[in-house]
Amino acid sequence: MRLIASLIACLTVLIAGPAVAQDMVQLVQRAPAASATDKENLLYLDLSTGGRVIIWLRPDVAPKMVERIKTLTRQHFYDGLLFHRVIDGFMAQTGDPKGNGTGGSTLPAVPAEFNYLPHVRGAVAAAREGAAEGADAAAKKKAEDSANSQFFIVFQPRLSLDKKYTVFGRVLEGMQYVDTIERGEPPQNPSRILHAYVAADNPPAYTPAPVEAPAALGPPVTLPGTGLGTATIGTKPVAKPTPKKPAAKKK
Repeated sequence: MRLIASLIACLTVLIAGPAVAQDMVQLVQRAPAASATDKENLLYLDLSTGGRVIIWLRPDVAPKMVERIKTLTRQHFYDGLLFHRVIDGFMAQTGDPKGNGTGGSTLPAVPAEFNYLPHVRGAVAAAREGAAEGADAAAKKKAEDSANSQFFIVFQPRLSLDKKYTVFGRVLEGMQYVDTIERGEPPQNPSRILHAYVAADNPPAYTPAPVEAPAALGPPVTLPGTGLGTATIGTKPVAKPTPKKPAAKKK
């Protein structure tokens, strides 16, 4: 079977040219996809938006990036990180400990692993630096090989990014929690990853973020000239005036 496929690839070189032939060769040499039920390749993201997102990791096409994500997850690197850049109709980006898109882990950069997986809804891809317009080949290569800890989840298909960013996974469950991530660059009230887990590590069930206590009421404030005594600025009602006793009648 492989021999036949190799012959087809060679024939394609003659007919369609080397670019198409390269894609054919990659198809022949493609490793089998990781099982979608293999817990070692399932990433859990517990989001502040209300639930757990399950991501199918693909070490068959992006082994280095998948290994990086699992390493950082097991170090609890992603716990508490914000979605710092969220563009409606495009994607939600996270994985930066600085929270502004300029940070990463202390581990070295991950080289590009561009592959055939498309940037469709639910695709998970590695974020990286961009090269300046008109940059030379060396600068472009440096940018392509600059992925580290940041990644983004695609809201709607953006096929123009295919083979320009490393797609390393796909959301299997919980996309509704991705859809409700707060938008903005940066968002005013950013959503966050509460916890990240590799499924093989037997993580606990999803636990919602603790509800923040309401702001404390201020100290009592005297309202002058009203005869109302003291009132608290906040949610407590103003104290009603104490009625005066009628003066005794003179005999």
